[in-house]
Formats: sequence, C-alpha cells, structure tokens
Amino acid sequence: MPKIKTNRGAKKRFKKTANGEYKRSHACHGHLLTKKSRKRKRNLSKSTLVSSRDKKKVKRLLP
Repeated sequence: MPKIKTNRGAKKRFKKTANGEYKRSHACHGHLLTKKSRKRKRNLSKSTLVSSRDKKKVKRLLP
C-alpha cells in the first residue's frame, strides 16, 4: 500500500508544535484592513491553535 501524500495546501497553512498541536493563522487579515480597528488587526496577525474538533482532519492532511 502506498504512502499517503501530504496535502500541499495544508502544509503551507499549518505547522506542528512540539506538543503535537497544530498552529494556524487567523483569517480576515489579507485586505480591507482600513475599516478594522488596530486592536483587531493586531490580534488577527497572531497565530493560534487548531481546535480539538478540527485537529483530526488536519492530522489526516499532514501524515
């Protein structure tokens, strides 16, 4: 049985941490930033962890 191919789009979007969690960036930080507050833009630029519900799906995309 062949190896599972890594999903290339997921590889660019998610990074695995040392604890086995997955880091991701926030959406809505690409354009139309003038109407968003400074605080909101600052929080969108930070990374966050993938939720426990989606962790299984991401793990399948990144064998």
